[in-house]
Order: sequence, then C-alpha cells, then structure tokens
Amino acid sequence: MRQSGQAAVLPLRDGVSASVVSVPHGAPHLLDFLAERMPGITHSEWAERLAQGLVLQENGQPALPHQACQAGQRFYYYRHLADEPVLPYQAQIVFEDAHLLVADKPHFMPVTPSGRYVQQSMLVQLKRQTGYPDLVPLHRIDRETAGLVLFGKRLEDRDAYHALFRDHLIHKTYHAVAAHSPHLQLPLVHTSRLVPGEPFFRTQEVSGPANSETRIALLHSDGQRALYALEPISGKRHQLRVHMNALGIPIEGDLFYPTVVRGPDAPEDFSQPLQLLAQSVRFTDPITGQARDWASGLRLQRSPEPTWSGRN
Repeated sequence: MRQSGQAAVLPLRDGVSASVVSVPHGAPHLLDFLAERMPGITHSEWAERLAQGLVLQENGQPALPHQACQAGQRFYYYRHLADEPVLPYQAQIVFEDAHLLVADKPHFMPVTPSGRYVQQSMLVQLKRQTGYPDLVPLHRIDRETAGLVLFGKRLEDRDAYHALFRDHLIHKTYHAVAAHSPHLQLPLVHTSRLVPGEPFFRTQEVSGPANSETRIALLHSDGQRALYALEPISGKRHQLRVHMNALGIPIEGDLFYPTVVRGPDAPEDFSQPLQLLAQSVRFTDPITGQARDWASGLRLQRSPEPTWSGRN
C-alpha cells in the first residue's frame, strides 16, 4: 500500500503524461496559484479542470480548488487544448524493439506538445498508440520537417542514446528540394556561426567562430530544381534551412527563410509543405551493439500529402 505523502504513478490520459507544477513560497490557494502561474489558461478553465478532477495531488487524489498550498508541494495536471486543430496525417512506426521506437513524422506535426498542438503532437500520438508512458524523443526535428525521429522506451537507456548525439556518433542524412545552382561546386561543406535571430523563431548567421557544419551534395537535377543530400554534423536550430538559404538556394516551401512569409502561429497551408525530409539514420546501438540503419518511408513531392512507401 502506498504510504501517505508518497507520489503516485500517474497513468496516461489519452496519450498525455501528467505535467507537474511546484508551489513556491507565499502561494495563494490552488485555483488562484494555477491561474497566476499559467496565465495562458484562464481562471475559469482551471476551475473547470479542478471540478472535473483533472488536477491531482501527489498521492493521485483529485485536488480541491480552494485548498491551501504549501511551499514545495507538487500538483499534477494533463495538458489539454479545447480548440486544437486536427492535422491530416498520422505518425507511422518504422521500427520497434525493447529499447527503441523509430517513427516517420509528417510535415506540420511537432515532435512534442507545443503551442496549439497536444493531441496532434507526435509524442502523444505514439504514446496513445503504444501505451508506453516513458516514451521520450531522443532528438528533435522542426515541426515543418518530415521524416525519421528516434524515441527511447526505457528510462535507463536514455543517457546512452543521448550520448550518441552529443558525441556525433549518429549519421543522419536529409533530402531537400531547392533551386538548381550550377555555379556551386558540390559536394561542399558549409560552416558558420548560428545564433538566435529576429523575429524570435528565426536563426541567423553571424561572424565569429563556426558552431555549425553541414555537408551538401547534389543527388539529381531537372535543370531548374534539384534534390540535395544534407548531412548535418552539428545540430543547431534551423541549421539546414539557414545553410541552404546562405548558399542562395533556400529550400522550397520555407516560410521563414529568406523572408518570413507566414509566422508560426498563422493558419496552416497543407498544400505547401517544407521540402525537407529526415531521410535516413545510421549508428551502432549502444545497448545491443547492433548496427542500425533506417530509411524514411516518406518522399518529397509537390503533392500536399506524403506518399508512404511502407515500413523498413
């Protein structure tokens, strides 16, 4: 039997894991504290969640709206958006064993809950599909980018897999469609210093020691447009998009580079996906010692809908 005050193991709710918030010193009663701490959710919405038993104490029991808060006390809640947009695609599992889950992410889908997407995020979809509460992404790709994402299934394995990315022991290849530029001497290696830009959601190149590196090769050209292979050595935010733009060949469908066509909070246009795909990943598994090599079941095309070529 669980001892008094011992934290409960909280289940998934529709694929969503419980989030936690800790009470600081001098907090008011619970309802006011939640509304002040997370003002993106209105006072009335928090009151409704509390009335529905969707805010829990550490012992797993429903919290009460006007109960007193003690410093250091933790409460749990489940993220939910009443008017969340529905994406037209689903994440597709490519591979799964006892340690790893590899899946293809469609364009427009965030890897984890963010902004206006919770249920439609890749992580929540996969948790709902598999029932694995400890599933966690081992890396991220942009919401606008499609392709392979790796997830860890066991808490005890995460450090070993994260070390692969930290130590550059994973080989990733992306495919991108952009204008053909005959004057570029390909293949080439592009390096630069990347820092947060303006507006806040953009990245920019500045002078200074390089902190990003991408290998770029030409795969095919029809004379006007081309398919490129991009191999990021580093993993900076929007790195591939910024590097291609710096070479004068911005990726087709890019709404941020070279200029902002539509911001991240604007309505989606599913007919114009960014033509960037996380196409393959290769490494030696630190847990099993096996050679891992997967290719995406998606391909880039002008159609607004991804074409699935099946699982590997």
